[in-house]
Amino acid sequence: MNEKKLMNAWVLHDVNSFTYEDRVKPEPDAGWVLVRVKAAGICGSDIPRAFTTGAHKKDLVIGHEFSGCVEAVGADVDADWIGKKVGIFPLIPCRKCGPCSQGRYEMCRNYNYLGSRCDGGFADYVAVPAANLIELPENVTYEQAAMLEPMAVAVHAMRRGLELIGESRDGAASNADMKIAVCGLGTIGLLLVMFLRQKGFRNIYVIGNKASQKKHIDTLGISEEYFCDSREHNITEWLAEHAGGVDMFYECVGKNETVACAVDSLNPAGALVLVGNPYSDMSLEKAVYWKILRNQLKLTGTWNSSFTGDKDDDWHYVINCLEQGLVAPEKMISHRYEMKELMQGFLIMRDKTEDYVKIMGVND
Repeated sequence: MNEKKLMNAWVLHDVNSFTYEDRVKPEPDAGWVLVRVKAAGICGSDIPRAFTTGAHKKDLVIGHEFSGCVEAVGADVDADWIGKKVGIFPLIPCRKCGPCSQGRYEMCRNYNYLGSRCDGGFADYVAVPAANLIELPENVTYEQAAMLEPMAVAVHAMRRGLELIGESRDGAASNADMKIAVCGLGTIGLLLVMFLRQKGFRNIYVIGNKASQKKHIDTLGISEEYFCDSREHNITEWLAEHAGGVDMFYECVGKNETVACAVDSLNPAGALVLVGNPYSDMSLEKAVYWKILRNQLKLTGTWNSSFTGDKDDDWHYVINCLEQGLVAPEKMISHRYEMKELMQGFLIMRDKTEDYVKIMGVND
């Protein structure tokens, strides 16, 4: 009988029971590959998963933002994948439900998910479906690729908004003149600003609640006069004074108050994109609902990102931007740890002891 090979992994046994330990190295099933993890980022959703709510199963390796190198392939997988640098789409669609039949896998009704429903990337190795791989260009680093997932989420949100507002209203000039607000400057909000800037939008009004966020928006080319500190200013009044109303509002917070501010701040026929996960139950006051009706506002939710294998999906959009050097997400990596020391990053995010944007774990 062959002895099982071991690896190191962060295993979530239960709420507040999260340990770095030996675990059996996975072997890829048919249609799957084995990836040697090179970099893995901590997502904000990993914090409640580890310390508050738990995951869908126990004894789980969490982590869904990661990249690596293909080490082995299962049956029915092209051996040419071996040795290639890859990013990994973490959602594993059923490919049978209604949205899947339309290629809208991000809305799959019966999905699996690396790092929350099956083992993910905070480990030396992880088994993933070959269909979820995206090959990395030579000039894209593992750390950049570990941010593909949140970048694609930001791009998906951006595109949802542009579909609503009509991106080509009167040509490029009007696009440059469009007034856009981004409220909430966590990782997704900052990446959204980065891609809006890359897309050519210039009138981007950003709303945050930390002094350190000014430094990050400066690196994205947003001047201080476009930054609203919500601790010091009423958001609606500030936008009225500085923008005179906005055409599109990306709500990346998930609170009743900021949704109401968005509705108050939008120009007639403007678009509201709900990006932020809700902090609590959400409700609309009667006055807010009336404004949506009377101003004929457009509203959409956005979830995850499109990964179809086509060149125009969100992941390929991001890869193309990285390959051409149009975006630099690595500037948002605030902390780096060897994978075995990654608990330090989890505690920083849980306890808010330091300012952070993206905390990254790396393997040699």
